[in-house]
Amino acid sequence: MMGPTEMEQITTPAGQAPMEAQAETYSHPPAARPARSVWGAPRAESRERRWWTIALAATLLVSAIGVGMLYADDTGNQASIRSLTTQNESLTGRNQILQDQLNTSQANLTATLGELAKTKADLEHPHLTIWNVPQQVKGSSWYLAGGDPDTFTYHLRATSTGAMSVSILTLEQWAAANGCVDAGRGTTNYCMHHSGAVVSWLSVTSVTYDFHLAEGCADYVSVFTSAASITIRPNVSVTYNPASSATGACA
Repeated sequence: MMGPTEMEQITTPAGQAPMEAQAETYSHPPAARPARSVWGAPRAESRERRWWTIALAATLLVSAIGVGMLYADDTGNQASIRSLTTQNESLTGRNQILQDQLNTSQANLTATLGELAKTKADLEHPHLTIWNVPQQVKGSSWYLAGGDPDTFTYHLRATSTGAMSVSILTLEQWAAANGCVDAGRGTTNYCMHHSGAVVSWLSVTSVTYDFHLAEGCADYVSVFTSAASITIRPNVSVTYNPASSATGACA
């Protein structure tokens, strides 16, 4: 057994402070508190990175959805544009067809109006052939004669197989020509063209002339003669064209 003195020595050695005093004065090193801060920073950074990752992913998702919506909208717009383009081309084609039909209708209308105008003119001024049968003049004492009708333009057209003489005479000149023949002053072929005449064609084989003085006067006659035996092929016609006042010998 140990004596009290020994226990006191063991318990309280000389030169040392009691254990309780040493325990009261002990403290952790100052570096212990910053050590906890060092371990907490990586966790905060990790959480912050996760939030940034989530935000970025959300942004990308929203962007992807937006792009998809824009793509879908653009696809729809492109389809609408194609449809409108097709419709426009169809309308353009139809418009061209209608324009062609309109042009054809206008051309037909113009032609119809022209035909109507001609028909109206024909009705107002009918054209008639009055002598077209070939006839013979059998020598210098023969003649062919016909009146130039009043209110008509007289279209003198004739050919012959030999030399012929043609004159348009007034009735007074016609009487003088017959008096010449009766008096023996010349042959029929001579007197009909040398006793006075409105217009004459001597020794010809064709004649073409439009005579207007009978349009307002019934005083004219056409005479055909020849010095030899010939055949005359007439194509004489008239157009109704009455003058508003007397013409020629009647004026």
